[in-house]
Amino acid sequence: MRAFFFGLGFSSQASAEAMRQSGAFSQIGGTVRRAEKAAALAERQLQAVVFDGTAPGVEVGAALRAGTTHVIQSIAPDAEGDPVLRHHRGDLDAAADLEWLCYYSTVGVYGDFGGAWIDETAPLVPRNMRSDWRVLAEEEWRAYAKARGVPLCILRLAGIYGPGRSTFDKLREGTARRIIKPGQVFNRIHVADIARVTLLAAERRLAGTFNLADDEPAPPQDVIALGAGMLGLPVPPDLPFETAEMTPMQKSFYRDNKRVSNRAIKQALGIELLYPSYRDGLAGILGAGG
Repeated sequence: MRAFFFGLGFSSQASAEAMRQSGAFSQIGGTVRRAEKAAALAERQLQAVVFDGTAPGVEVGAALRAGTTHVIQSIAPDAEGDPVLRHHRGDLDAAADLEWLCYYSTVGVYGDFGGAWIDETAPLVPRNMRSDWRVLAEEEWRAYAKARGVPLCILRLAGIYGPGRSTFDKLREGTARRIIKPGQVFNRIHVADIARVTLLAAERRLAGTFNLADDEPAPPQDVIALGAGMLGLPVPPDLPFETAEMTPMQKSFYRDNKRVSNRAIKQALGIELLYPSYRDGLAGILGAGG
C-alpha cells in the first residue's frame, strides 16, 4: 500500500508516522506549502511535494500516479470549494491504483445543540462560514468517491490536541485563559487517536461518515485547571465570556455547544480510544515529557 496526504500538518504527520511504523505501507508522501518543509520531512522518510492550495502542485500528479493506493485529504476548503478537487481531480482520476479515500472534516458541521448529545444522524446546521464550507466539501468528496467507485471515509474531528499542542503549552507560555460560559462543553481528540483510527480505517478500507471525538466532553476551564495543577502552576483567573476579549474566530467556537458521540467509529473498528478523556490525554503528554 502507498499513502498520500494532502496537507502534511499536525494530524496528518501523526497518521503518516503510524502508517510508517505499521510496516504495511511501502511509501508515504504528501503535500506541504513550502519547499523548506518538504526537505525537513524527507529526513523522516516522508516524500513531500509542494502544493499551497492556490494553484496545482507541479509534482502532485506524478506522486499520485506512482502507485498511490490511499489518499487522505486534510486541507481546509475555502469559498471556492475543496482545493484538492479543484486543482487535482484529473490527477486523482489518473491514479489507477487508488483504493481508498479519507477526508478529515470537523464536528463544527453540526452547529449548536445546546449541550445535548448527538451522533452522525444529527442534522447539519453549521454556525459559521468555515463550517458551511466543510459541509459542501464533504458533499464534493462523496460525489467524487461515488463517481470514481472508491470507498470514502469521512472523519469529523473534534478539537485536536497532543504533544506540543495542548493546554500545557499555553500555560507555560502564559497565554492560557479560563473563559467561562456556563453550560459550555467541547469534545477533544488526541492526535494519537486520529493516527490510530486513520491507520485502521485505511487498512480495512472503511467507508462512511464518523465522528472522532473523546468520550468525555468538558468545559474548557476544567481542562486548564487540571493542566495547571499537573504542572504546579497557578490556575488562571476566570474570565466571563461576555467580557473576554476574543477574535471573531475564537468567539465562533463558543457558538457551538454539543456533546458528540464516538460510538459509531469505535464499533466500526472494534476499538476503544487510547485517550478517552482529556485527563488521560494530558497525563500521557506529561508522562512522555511533553
